[in-house]
Amino acid sequence: MWGPDSPPEADEDWGKRDSSRDWLKLAAAVAVIGLDPLRLTMISVALTVVIMPMIVLPFLGVLVYLIANGTDMAKRDLEHAQAARAEFDDYVKSTAGSGGPAAEIDKAKQLLDSGAITQAEFDAIKAKALAQA
Repeated sequence: MWGPDSPPEADEDWGKRDSSRDWLKLAAAVAVIGLDPLRLTMISVALTVVIMPMIVLPFLGVLVYLIANGTDMAKRDLEHAQAARAEFDDYVKSTAGSGGPAAEIDKAKQLLDSGAITQAEFDAIKAKALAQA
């Protein structure tokens, strides 16, 4: 070894290199550089394997549910729509009432014309309907 007192010419190891270490260092560098894209690819594949099921499985679950229960869902929707329609019709009928005195007089006139009631009954219904107005 040479130090500050001795010039490099006096060192017997000067210029001699261990070439086996150089080749090992070069091989390690090539391996690291060459495998880096593969490592990134492996990370990408691993992330894909983990993340894709998180995205796909919920849709698959919904699809399976729709296939298994689709007809029952349609029946429940139809029953709900029919119930809502019946409730709306009842509300309209209760709000609209019987149609007022004119409708009652018209019904009584139809009954009179068909012979179901007499003229006296018709007059009583007419008087009652006009009294409510």
